[in-house]
Order: sequence, then C-alpha cells, then structure tokens
Amino acid sequence: MKATRVLHRAAEIVDSRRQSYGEPAAFFEAVAKRWSLTLGLPITPAQVILCQLDIKHERLCRNPEHPDSIIDTAGYAACLEEVRSQ
Repeated sequence: MKATRVLHRAAEIVDSRRQSYGEPAAFFEAVAKRWSLTLGLPITPAQVILCQLDIKHERLCRNPEHPDSIIDTAGYAACLEEVRSQ
C-alpha cells in the first residue's frame, strides 16, 4: 500500500471514530482520567496515545506487514498531534 493511501485510510478511520466516540482530545482525556485512577498516578492524554502506539509497534514487531497496525499507527500519530496542539 502506498504511503498516501495509508495516510488517507488513517484519516478516514480517525474521522469515523470521531463520529462514534467524539473528539480525540476529549476521548483521550477521559481515558487518561480512567487510567490515572486505575494506576494511581497522573496520566496525560498524550501518554495514553503513546501507550497505544507502543501496542501497535509491538504488533508490528511480530508481524511487520500487518496493514491494520500500520494504518492505526498513522492514525494515533495524527491524534497525538491533535491532542498536543490543543
């Protein structure tokens, strides 16, 4: 899959998730609050996304050709930028 197609597909998925779950900043803020309670230490929305990226990277280490993990990595990177810029 060409890089531009990966990025377009990632954008489509991010937009779809936005429709289903709301804005990424608000969603990852809510997850950060839950993880903070679970772990007993403050977690930021950016840290949530970085942890999600770690999961995708580990999956890619096991199967570097898995298209969903490649696309999801691009989508999480876009969400990280969106959260970071707010």
